[in-house]
Amino acid sequence: MDNSTAMGSYVTGTVEMLVLALVGWLAYIAVTSPIAAHYNMRNVFVRWRATLATILGIALVVAVFVLVQALATGLEKSASNTGDSRNVMIVRKGSTAESSSQVSLQQFQTIRYWPQIAHDENNQPLVSADVVTLISQPRIDGKGEANVSVRGLTPMGRFLRPQVKLLSGRWFVPGKREVVVSSKMAQRFSGFKAGDKFKTAGNWLTVVGEFDGGNSAFDSEVWMDADEARSIYDRQSYSSLLVRSVSPQARQEISARIEADKRLPLRADSEVEYYAKQTATAMPIKILGNFLATAMSIGAIFAAMNTMYASVGSRTREIGTLRVLGFRRRTILASFILEGALLAAIGGVIGCLLALPLHGVSTGTMSFNTFSETVFQFRITPWLAAKGIIFAIVVGVIGSLLPAIRAARLPVIAALKSV
Repeated sequence: MDNSTAMGSYVTGTVEMLVLALVGWLAYIAVTSPIAAHYNMRNVFVRWRATLATILGIALVVAVFVLVQALATGLEKSASNTGDSRNVMIVRKGSTAESSSQVSLQQFQTIRYWPQIAHDENNQPLVSADVVTLISQPRIDGKGEANVSVRGLTPMGRFLRPQVKLLSGRWFVPGKREVVVSSKMAQRFSGFKAGDKFKTAGNWLTVVGEFDGGNSAFDSEVWMDADEARSIYDRQSYSSLLVRSVSPQARQEISARIEADKRLPLRADSEVEYYAKQTATAMPIKILGNFLATAMSIGAIFAAMNTMYASVGSRTREIGTLRVLGFRRRTILASFILEGALLAAIGGVIGCLLALPLHGVSTGTMSFNTFSETVFQFRITPWLAAKGIIFAIVVGVIGSLLPAIRAARLPVIAALKSV
């Protein structure tokens, strides 16, 4: 774990501990002073007009926070769904993506017959040499163009990726200028429906089928024959090799053998680990989400503070009555903070419900690794919804803190005399 990850985990853990401590304290006040807590709970509903704007404001903030974080979660989920634990991905050392990698034909021939590589029932080595390139394709809605990732596969490529299923049509036939397209990409780009043709690098390619990538990175690709792709796009080398190891130990031996052989300036990773590392696209989205949430939460805090100040002003005599009945200043303080937290929690739940309909909806963005269109789904997990509600409670507590201090410091006599 690097320093930034460790620091992020430490900060997250500290915030969670503080929130839990705050919730525990408020719960303690609610149990030990049920009359004061009941009084504040009733005011949440009795004065509903004054609090409705605060609840809706916090709900919108939480909805934006959850949705933007759901984008990043969807990207990470797409990467984690990609790959088979038995497979090894081999790319050039120093490359950040397959599209920038090169594996020569000689290197392919050298590696494919290693004893650590599994064979099929026909005693053929389970190795796929892939060519990955980018093409520009117009969007189906007519709003410009975007880069699309095209993967050329050798015959074993499909069998090494069992999560990919053919939905309609048929698989491509080598030598016939045919491709199969992800069904999700077919919904986003023109010329990608079964039976369509599109022109690339001076050649017309025919779409003969659509496939489902199983919510993996393959949902963002177009597939064709590898040697045909090398010919069309004038590639002398392949981009990567995908091999099936005979055992977990053999997988480690393949990595060690590549590392030790100076003729092979390559590196080998587990396919699952390789795609799990391809999550750099999610980081800018997370940063954007945190920035938007912070900016909007400032407005929500002031809205909550304004509502709570108005509430304290309209209940001055009631606060004085509570003090005469023997309630301590800290109890009054905690009860008003509890009221603000309850308002925020209601807003947080509403915000999560507003975001929930977009769960599972497909969308896309540019990958910062491949600079091509990446298709994924909004993923609103239970933990993400819980984070949204915790975020709302923190906003509510901060917004009600100063009004609660004012309520706790009100002089008893002055409060009772107020009209």
